[in-house]
Amino acid sequence: MKHHVLVAGAFTLLVLAGAAHATNGYFTDGAGVKSMGMAGAGSADPSEIMIIATNPAGLAFVPDDLEVGLELFSPDRSYSTSSSLADGHGGAFTIGPNNITSGNRLFPIPYVALRRQIDRRNSIAIAFYGRGGMDTRWVGGTATFAAGPTAPIRTLPGTFGMGNTGVDLMQGFVNVSFAHLSANRQFAVGVSLIMAAQRFTAEGLGAFAGYTEAFAASGGTVLPTALTNNGAQMSYGGGASVGIEWRPLPRWAFAAAYTSKMYMSRFTHYGDLFAGHGSFDIPASATVGLTFKPTPAVALSFDTQRIWYASVASVGNPIQNLFQCPTAGAGGTRLSSCLGGSDGPGFGWGNMTIYKLGAQWRLDPTWTVRFGVSQAAQPIPASQVTLNILAPGVVETHIAAGFTRRTAGGQFSMAFTYVPNHTVVGANTFDPTQTIALRMHQFLLDFGYAWNQ
Repeated sequence: MKHHVLVAGAFTLLVLAGAAHATNGYFTDGAGVKSMGMAGAGSADPSEIMIIATNPAGLAFVPDDLEVGLELFSPDRSYSTSSSLADGHGGAFTIGPNNITSGNRLFPIPYVALRRQIDRRNSIAIAFYGRGGMDTRWVGGTATFAAGPTAPIRTLPGTFGMGNTGVDLMQGFVNVSFAHLSANRQFAVGVSLIMAAQRFTAEGLGAFAGYTEAFAASGGTVLPTALTNNGAQMSYGGGASVGIEWRPLPRWAFAAAYTSKMYMSRFTHYGDLFAGHGSFDIPASATVGLTFKPTPAVALSFDTQRIWYASVASVGNPIQNLFQCPTAGAGGTRLSSCLGGSDGPGFGWGNMTIYKLGAQWRLDPTWTVRFGVSQAAQPIPASQVTLNILAPGVVETHIAAGFTRRTAGGQFSMAFTYVPNHTVVGANTFDPTQTIALRMHQFLLDFGYAWNQ
């Protein structure tokens, strides 16, 4: 009964908790408090059940436990815009000049995981967790533009001239995993079935109504109803992951895993915003890890992770696709290139490769300490800063430390991650005389407890 209550409670928290911009684009750096203490490294040296969120094969090498954890995630996001030579004239859409910091700056993100041994070589686990998302709220600012070729120039409140602006994407996952260990206990293979839920809201985007497929297809007579300010909507779907872990020598371990794209139901309330009439799948990812143990108490791990953001049209399509829309005023003739169309504009994110280096040192039977750093090239090109005011996931470096203290009944772990400020500057797509700067830095504090079973 204790297990059922904890699982149900954690799942409720996951549904209610917001997941702001995570750390690598909108994926978290690691999964579980011990992983976070090494900046996400250590997939070839699993020490917690949450390894299944990275590599289900690691399940074969961890003990039966019940784990619960909570991350306090604090991102600081801001944008600023320069003065403009056009200032709304000649068809320009000028933002500000503004200098705004986003609201919503503290987010609790819980997880819970349970493992059970079937026999000496087979094990199963289930976990509930949040892994990523985005959340911004820009209050104040102005935008200057004309509603049409002969309309007067107007300066209106809000980042895009339609009041307070922002988006909120929350993601939660249910992961059911199975792992099989070889007879010599050196090789394991694992598989996961992953069910996902997303919740999305957007506000303040009404200025883009004239560039939607619905508006263009009607000849400019019908305004879109699924663009902005439609409240929260849920999306459901899932995917799978597969992984291996190989320990050919006592001091060496190798791991590799692949998580498929997660195919999600459409956000129909925002079908005029996202490419593919509201499609917002979760991109595929892969991880390869190597661990070397120079002594039984010390483990050095190196991991690399690849995330295929560009394969999801609503995330990867560049904003420049919009200029092929018939109502964009650039001579375009393709309805599919309008907002909401199958080739409509997205955030223009590129694929990411992240490199992670971590160390774990067992000081004595009670205390273990961890350190880690990860580095990546953030996914937003300078040419895509305009729409990414909504989603400024521009950080690149993560520096982490953590510890575990063992007790008679279990293990208590903590981790702290500092993500230094990073800035991306580019021209406003709709007013090239103006520059936009996106900035972000983050702090993360993770807590976790594992009960010995």
